[in-house]
Amino acid sequence: MEDLKKEIEKRRTFAIISHPDAGKTTLTEKFLLYGGAINLAGSVKGKATARHAVSDWMEIEKQRGISVTSSVLQFHYGDYCINILDTPGHQDFSEDTYRTLMAADSAVMVIDASKGVEAQTRKLFKVCAMRHIPIFTFINKMDRDAMDTFELLDNVEKELGIETTPVNWPIGSGKHFKGVYDVEQKNVLTFADTEKGTKEGKSEALSEETEIVAYIGAEAWENLNEELELLSGAGATFDLEKVRAGELTPVFFGSALTNFGVEFFLKHYLAMALPPTPRTSAGEPVDPVTHGFSAFVFKIQANMNKAHRDRIAFMRICSGKFEADKNVKHVQSGREMRLSQPQQLMADERRVIEEAYAGDIIGVFDPGLFSIGDTIEAPEENVRYEGIPTFAPEHFARVRQLDTMKRKQFVKGVTQIAQEGAIQIFQEYNSGMEEIIVGVVGVLQFDVLKFRLENEYNVEIRLENLPYEHIRWIENWREIDVEKLSGTSDMKKVVDMKGNPLLLFVNAWSVGMTLDRNENLVLSEFSRNEI
Repeated sequence: MEDLKKEIEKRRTFAIISHPDAGKTTLTEKFLLYGGAINLAGSVKGKATARHAVSDWMEIEKQRGISVTSSVLQFHYGDYCINILDTPGHQDFSEDTYRTLMAADSAVMVIDASKGVEAQTRKLFKVCAMRHIPIFTFINKMDRDAMDTFELLDNVEKELGIETTPVNWPIGSGKHFKGVYDVEQKNVLTFADTEKGTKEGKSEALSEETEIVAYIGAEAWENLNEELELLSGAGATFDLEKVRAGELTPVFFGSALTNFGVEFFLKHYLAMALPPTPRTSAGEPVDPVTHGFSAFVFKIQANMNKAHRDRIAFMRICSGKFEADKNVKHVQSGREMRLSQPQQLMADERRVIEEAYAGDIIGVFDPGLFSIGDTIEAPEENVRYEGIPTFAPEHFARVRQLDTMKRKQFVKGVTQIAQEGAIQIFQEYNSGMEEIIVGVVGVLQFDVLKFRLENEYNVEIRLENLPYEHIRWIENWREIDVEKLSGTSDMKKVVDMKGNPLLLFVNAWSVGMTLDRNENLVLSEFSRNEI
C-alpha cells in the first residue's frame, strides 16, 4: 500500500484551457520539451519548417493549424508523472473540452497578454468553477505589447469572479520586455529569446539592486518598485488552501513561444497542485489510494491509426492500480473482461503498458462496447461514477452520401463519429437509418464530419442545413403515444441513437405551445440517458 500511495502522489493531471490563439498548444509543447518528451517543439503556425504541434495529431488539425479534439500527453519531470489534457480552444468544440475537464484535477488557463479574458475562456472557466477545480493562470505573449499588468489582473478578477495572486511580475512588454520579478525570491529573471523556443531557456537570476538597475535601467527599476508597492497593498495574499479550493488563482507571466517563464511556471504548479483527487460514486467520495482499481471513460476516438482502423476509449483512472493481466468489470453491461491493448499516449504515438495508477489517463481498444461516462472497475469493487451530460446541439443538417453503393461505410462512419461525442445523430421518427440528421454544438463540427468521412471512411457527403434551433427529449415517452402528439407546423419528430424520441423546433415559442397542447407531455433540454 505504501508503494501504491507513493506512485499515486507523484501524479498530476491537468487540462489546458484558453480562447483560440492564446498560445495553449504552444505552451503544451514547451512542457514536453522540459520533460524531455520531444527535442524540438513544433509551433502550430510553423509554416517555415512545415512542422505541426505534437498534440495536434488529426489530419484536419495539421492542415488548418487549429486544435479540434482533445489530446492526451504524458511525460515525467523530476519525480513527477504528469498527464496533460490539451483541449480545443475553438468554441465549436467546447463539448469535447467540457468532457476533458471532467477527467482533470486542475486546469491551466492561458491568457493572451494583449487581449485579457476572452469569450471562450469565460465559458470554460464556468465549468471549472462548477467543479471547484484549482486554476493556475499563465499570461502569455509578454514578448509582444501587452495590456497594463494591473488591468490584466483586474480583468481576470472581474470577468471570472476569482481572486488573483501574482507569483511573478512582468518588467515591460513587447520590445521593452526585460523579464519578470520573482515575488517570493525577490530577484529578477532576465528575458532570453531562445531561437523561438526550440530549447530550454537560459535565464539569469539577478538579486543585487546594482545588477538589476544595470540590466533594466533606472526608470524601469523605479516603475517596478512602485508597482510592487501597489501590489502589496491591493493584491490578494497567497493562500495555498484557497488555490486548491479554486477560489484564488496564482498568476504567472511569460512567453511560451520563446520558452520564457515556462519552467518557472511548471515547477511552481507541481509544488502547488494536488495529487489525484477523489471522484464521487452514489454521493460518496472514492479514495484514490484505499479503493481498488476504478476508472471512467471520458473520450472515445476512432481511427487514431488509419492503418489499423482502430477505436480507442480514453479512461481516467480514479483509484487504485491498473494491471493489464487482470480482469475488470464494465459496470454498464455487467461484463467482465481484460482491457485490450492498454496504452499510454503521446498524441498519436502509443506505448503498450502493463500498469498504471490513479491520475493516469490510459487508452484501450474499444470493440464498440464503451460509451462516454461508463465506469470500469475491479470485479470486487462497487462504484458507479456520475455520467457526463450531453450538450444540446444548436445546429442541424440532413446528411446524405453521394455514392449510394457506399451506404455501409457511410452508416459506420457517422455512427462511430457520433459515439465519440463529436456529433449527435438522429433519424426521422419510424424511418430507420434511411434519413440521417446530424446535430452539432458548433458549425465547424460539420466541416470536421465531412473531412473525416472523406479521409477516414472514403465517403463523400452532402449536407443540407435545416432550420431547427431547439431540441427537446421526451422524458415520459413510454407513458404517452408519441404518434398522436399535437405539435406546431415547425416541429419535427426524431429519435436519437438509443431510440429515445425527441422533438426539433425552429422557434422557442413552439416548445411552449406544444406543451400546452399535450397536457401530460414532459420535455427536457438534456438527455437523461447519460450513463
